[in-house]
Amino acid sequence: MNKLELQKTAVEVRKGIVSSVHSAKAGHPGGSLSAADIFTYLYFEEMNIDPKDPKKADRDRFVLSKGHTAPGLYSALANRGYFPVEDLLTLRHTGSYLQGHPDMKHIPGVDMSSGSLGQGVSTAVGMALAAKMDGADYRVYTLCGDGEIQEGQIWEAAMFAGHRKLDNLVVIVDNNNLQIDGAIDEVCSPYPIDKKFEAFNFHVINIDGNDMDAIAAAFAEAKATKGMPTAIIAKTVKGKGVSFMENNAGWHGKAPNDAEYETAMEDLKKAGEALCQ
Repeated sequence: MNKLELQKTAVEVRKGIVSSVHSAKAGHPGGSLSAADIFTYLYFEEMNIDPKDPKKADRDRFVLSKGHTAPGLYSALANRGYFPVEDLLTLRHTGSYLQGHPDMKHIPGVDMSSGSLGQGVSTAVGMALAAKMDGADYRVYTLCGDGEIQEGQIWEAAMFAGHRKLDNLVVIVDNNNLQIDGAIDEVCSPYPIDKKFEAFNFHVINIDGNDMDAIAAAFAEAKATKGMPTAIIAKTVKGKGVSFMENNAGWHGKAPNDAEYETAMEDLKKAGEALCQ
């Protein structure tokens, strides 16, 4: 996909996020929207995957460490063809396979069940180590929240990954600077994030995580990096794409009402139309 196609796809992914959370009357739109460009690039450009064969042995793996942003992952998977886009509207409904957090047993394309914060990097490290031990060439990606990296297990896993030189591992931090209680630097600051990963022997790349060119360059640099894992610190806007949600911690974990939903979808419609000019 070229840059414009990726940007248009990211708008569709954002529409899926807003629609599914509105339909569920619950969920986490803020961090799903901030990471939508990263989800889009991973699933439509970066990863070696096949929606027709979700379990193929040599596929790249993805672990959504911040599992509450499942609406973002689900929307990317649906738009990529893993399951029908209309199924997004069943999010969190009784009997739906699209639960509030990713479930690898029931959702095509989900490589790891997640939701308990702080555990995803450990899982991804295990997958990356398995690839090395098997002589396989698949790559492993994991997306963390910047509030989530206040968890100690993240850094235990980082220490191990750096020590074992897992250059097939990419840890992405969605640095939107907001968590459920407010700004991360006021709740329990993890800054400087880049220096911490460097201390654990990671190759670190700082980018604008809502810029497709920057995302593309970062993943290319990660792939070219040998002998150490990569951490991409992606500075993003929480609630990106929806005017009243942007940089608003209150939209970490609540659903828009009908009027708010209409406003949000209109914002995204205009964003899509602007890309068609």
